[in-house]
Amino acid sequence: MNGVGAWIRYGDPITSEQIDFAAEHYRAAILQPWELAAAAELKTRRPDMTVLCYKCLSSTRSYEPGPLYSSGVSYAEADEQWFARREDGQRIEWERYPGHWQMTVWSPAYRTRWVDNVTAELADSPFDGVMADNDVFDDYYGLQLPIDGARSMAEIRDGLDEIVHAAGKSLNDVGKVLIPNIAESRRQPGRWSAHAAYGGGFEEVWLGYSPTDLFDPDTAEAQLSQAAGPGLSILRVPTDGNDQHPNFQYGLAAFWIFGEGRGAYSATAHDDYNHTQHVAELDWDLGRPLQDPVRRGHSWWREFTGGWAAVNFNMDGRRRRRIKVPAGMVDVHGDPAGSYLVLPPHRGRILRRA
Repeated sequence: MNGVGAWIRYGDPITSEQIDFAAEHYRAAILQPWELAAAAELKTRRPDMTVLCYKCLSSTRSYEPGPLYSSGVSYAEADEQWFARREDGQRIEWERYPGHWQMTVWSPAYRTRWVDNVTAELADSPFDGVMADNDVFDDYYGLQLPIDGARSMAEIRDGLDEIVHAAGKSLNDVGKVLIPNIAESRRQPGRWSAHAAYGGGFEEVWLGYSPTDLFDPDTAEAQLSQAAGPGLSILRVPTDGNDQHPNFQYGLAAFWIFGEGRGAYSATAHDDYNHTQHVAELDWDLGRPLQDPVRRGHSWWREFTGGWAAVNFNMDGRRRRRIKVPAGMVDVHGDPAGSYLVLPPHRGRILRRA
């Protein structure tokens, strides 16, 4: 086992040193679709790693030179009718993301072209499949509905349902997986399992929106089933970009308690997909669970054959939790963990057996 980390890496050009590090430490990687050499190198060195190419479901980008694109339909190829428009006829450029143009995901012709293009591109590719970004739930990019052709986000979500199912079946038919970035699935029962049915799901805002805007206990606990699949669950927790940020351990503990070490995990700053985020505990194998998750209020813990994890989802600063630690556990430095630990709110801890 080379760790449970996910390398979310669709930013600046990749270095050879990063490839070396990724091959040693990560279970899954998400790269840009033109990074074929990097994908092939990772698959040669780590055949067990799941290497995905990034594709956007909802937009096309006007700044990409090609011939490979981060969208399923390039800006040049997009038919005029596939650009979403305001009711005055203007195309819709995303707020905060210049050069990203909303597509008519409710159009069957657009969806068919997206699926055909992506399947053809991936069929003989070193990539194991696609991370399909912007499987959105709400209006995150300033669409300001109603717009021409779509009166509500429900219509956009319906279009995304259609494209996810069509793309998933098509990619599976050529031996590839589809792992959508499934936004806010906790708000619609069954959405995660339905959209993750073709290889897995990516939760980009697991346990919180930002380093300082973490979810309340009920919201966090509504996401926990995502850790258990189906397929490969890639879970990202927000930090400030420093690997020593406490959210790294917070999310990793929850990843183990509720996912049993399946899936892949990452902790990054917002849109900071240029680095090799890592802590030593990311490489640990806690082994098989010896019990179901144990709960007291909004604190949880679980013992494994090779270690132990605990997490406190509470928000109130007075809700610290004193939790008994199984015998024989040590911390990342190899020091005995003691019989008890105290977890403040929004904190987690993993230990391993000596």
